[in-house]
Amino acid sequence: MARELTFKILRYDPSHPEIQAQFQEYKLKEKPGMTLFIALNQIREELDPTLAFDFVCRAGICGSCGMVVNGKPQLACKALTKNFNADFPITLAPMPGFELIKDLSVDTGVWMEAMTKRVESWVHTESETDISKQEKPVDPDLANEIFELDRCIECGLCVSSCMTKLMRPDFVGAVGLNRVARFYMDPHDDREASDFYELVGDDNGVFGCMSLMGCEDHCPKEIPLQSKIAYVRRELVKVGLKR
Repeated sequence: MARELTFKILRYDPSHPEIQAQFQEYKLKEKPGMTLFIALNQIREELDPTLAFDFVCRAGICGSCGMVVNGKPQLACKALTKNFNADFPITLAPMPGFELIKDLSVDTGVWMEAMTKRVESWVHTESETDISKQEKPVDPDLANEIFELDRCIECGLCVSSCMTKLMRPDFVGAVGLNRVARFYMDPHDDREASDFYELVGDDNGVFGCMSLMGCEDHCPKEIPLQSKIAYVRRELVKVGLKR
């Protein structure tokens, strides 16, 4: 017999500040293989077309459907309803740390773009690229390490689960420090540790991380964020000690 699920969803539209934020409940019959993404679409199609949330790929690749589920940031498309106790409501809220658009929809794009510019997330080199020639080879083990960091989908879960970010709005976050590690390790990038120190060598950068593990605990791609943050911190401490 199908379980009846109760969804308790935080509703608020910043364009109508006169209407206070409030939780609204919806009830659905559970279906085999149902995810929160499927449930939310069913709610919007059958019960409330005004409900706002984000999605694109439905496969844990785009990172669009991040939200706070029972107090923990998750991707709705990867959260199976069978893993929730039907005796209690499934509480959904928007991710903190980002501008709220409406209900469960937040704007991660503006923050991610600013972070990209802040950490200068692109290869810096004076070398001219000749596409007719073979690219500079990279040790396979190092290439695999870099690829591991490139799996980040910029979903924002690490940002929303980071207490440092919530206390310090200007903190670059694990996603930004992951970018720094990625390019610091890349042999195609000519920058040195001192260059990265200028970008993130302060309390709003790598030295502000309190290592509470929220980012790594909630990363849907299981990227080793804390170990890479520690790696960057060790490298940049050497620069700081010389100053």
